[in-house]
Amino acid sequence: MITTRDAASGPVVEVTGDLDHATAPQLRGQLAALTIQPGQRLVLDLGGLEFMDSSGISALIVARTLAHAAQAGIALAAVPANALRVLRIVGLDELFTLQPDAETAIASDGTDG
Repeated sequence: MITTRDAASGPVVEVTGDLDHATAPQLRGQLAALTIQPGQRLVLDLGGLEFMDSSGISALIVARTLAHAAQAGIALAAVPANALRVLRIVGLDELFTLQPDAETAIASDGTDG
C-alpha cells in the first residue's frame, strides 16, 4: 500500500508491504502526481516495507529524479535492514539521505540527497 501526506517540509510517501513489479508503477504514478516545491524535501517512509525488487529500486531512483527536477531534496526514512542491504550493494545508499524515521527526515535541515 502506498499513501501520501503533506508535512511542513514537503510530501511524505509511505510504502507498506511489497515494492515490486506489481506495486512500483503505482508508486511512480503517485510520485508523478505530487506537487513538490523548490527547497522542500520528499520523504519516502519505508518503515512498513517488507520486500523490494529491482522494480522498487527503479521507483526510488525515479523519486530522486523527480525531487531533483523540482529542486527539492529527498530522504529515505526507516529503511528496513533487508532493503538497506540491497541499497548498499548497488551503491544507492550514497545517493540518498537515510534517516531513522519519518519524523527525523521531516525535521532535518534539507541538505540531503
